[in-house]
Amino acid sequence: MMLLEANELQYSIKDREVLNIEKLQINDYDRIGLIGKNGSGKTTLLEVLAGLKEPESGYVKAYSPLELVPQLKESTSAKSGGEVTKAYIQGALAKGTRLLITDEPTTHLDTHHVEWLEGELLKRGGALLIVSHDRAFLDAVCTKIWELEDGRLKEYKGNYSDYTEQKKIEIKQQEASYEKYTTRKKQLEEALVLKEKKAARAAKVPKSVSKLEASKTKPYFAKKQKKLQKTAKAIETRLEQLEKVEKVKNPVAIKMDLPNAETVKGKIIIRVEDVEGRVGERLLWRKSSFQIRGGDKVAITGNNGSGKTTLLKKIVDQEKGITISPAVKLGYFSQNLNVLNVEKTILENVSELSIQDETFIRTVLARLHFYRDDVYKKVGVLSGGERVKVALAKIFVSDVNALILDEPTNFLDIDAVEAFESLLKEYEGTIIFVSHDRRFVENISTRQLKIEKGKLQLFEGPIKERVQTKKTKAPDNKENELLILNLKISEVLGRLSIEPTKELENEFQRLIEEKRKL
Repeated sequence: MMLLEANELQYSIKDREVLNIEKLQINDYDRIGLIGKNGSGKTTLLEVLAGLKEPESGYVKAYSPLELVPQLKESTSAKSGGEVTKAYIQGALAKGTRLLITDEPTTHLDTHHVEWLEGELLKRGGALLIVSHDRAFLDAVCTKIWELEDGRLKEYKGNYSDYTEQKKIEIKQQEASYEKYTTRKKQLEEALVLKEKKAARAAKVPKSVSKLEASKTKPYFAKKQKKLQKTAKAIETRLEQLEKVEKVKNPVAIKMDLPNAETVKGKIIIRVEDVEGRVGERLLWRKSSFQIRGGDKVAITGNNGSGKTTLLKKIVDQEKGITISPAVKLGYFSQNLNVLNVEKTILENVSELSIQDETFIRTVLARLHFYRDDVYKKVGVLSGGERVKVALAKIFVSDVNALILDEPTNFLDIDAVEAFESLLKEYEGTIIFVSHDRRFVENISTRQLKIEKGKLQLFEGPIKERVQTKKTKAPDNKENELLILNLKISEVLGRLSIEPTKELENEFQRLIEEKRKL
């Protein structure tokens, strides 16, 4: 049953086209994740579909009541951001509408409450349309992904991981198309040069021919030249009409020269001995001890209010019981962006404390999607997410060999998170970070420092590996079945993207339903 449809939607802000969508529809039991870069128009689309904004043209038709949980939550002095978010969601779920539209529902929620939300959304009936930058959340909840880019909407079957696999296939297809395009372009250009040379030579009468014979044959050579020029013109037209294919942008790898790199690598650089966490009279964790080695990537995890940021600040301030090697140079990122000068450009801000050359700095900025002349924009005109990226870049290239990061992915879209993630994977220094982004934590960490029930516990190895080990000990065989199903889904998705058929579509839906039951 169709719950909502829209056709020929157009919406602009000033002279910028935000939405230009030919057709969309939401059916009962659809679970759709809406993704796109910051400023791409995701929130605008939700508001148009919910009837809060009028499109310039086109129409939206709802066949069932819907509920919108907005992005900007009301702030109260009595409740935390997580409590406000949870209250909004519980209120919306209680109304029982068939279509629930939510804009960043995991904002301010810790991992425990995000998992609670996943369970609530999965057991409810009806359809969902969700904007979220949380990839693990999109994987758990969604069966479709809508990608909004340049005002256009493109639909992908499956969850976020399925979407990324399909994007990889698209990139491979684009690379093949680009190679075919450049080969054909070169062939036509070479053929054009050859014909132009032949045409130039065609008008020249051989020296061995007498003047009398030359005058008789001149029309022949002129005709021959005209024919060759006509052929050359035809080749030129084909060259102009050749559909251009853009080259795929592959990120440039980075290699940083970090201060005291060899001195700290693999050595104990931070010692925490009998350190207790307190806020006023409230005990966050009992006296604990642990050590961090150079090159570790440590994720500090725990529920809201458990003391994660408190622990980071204790390390940065080197409070009693904490010893940091003199060879360590710390760079600290917090949500307070006062490290930036709004009157200076992106490049000026990032270069300010850097020991790297401008080429390297530009490479890092390009990896974070600040290309060419973008680096000359003043920080004052940037969005919140863009300022976060600049602040992260500034700390990343500064004269440090250890990064302390407090919720670095807040306010970043998925593209930006994945770009920053790729930089951190290549970073050879030490990283200690707090994040509620489960996928980010899984992809970056080599150790986990967990704050739970008043205790600090340090676990070795990437979080993903430990979760998988835990699952393999489960008494049933569901994990293996799920692995096989995911492989089958990826294979069918690959075939669907190349040559879609009704049979393949039915097979895909069958596999998705089987996965959902598991």
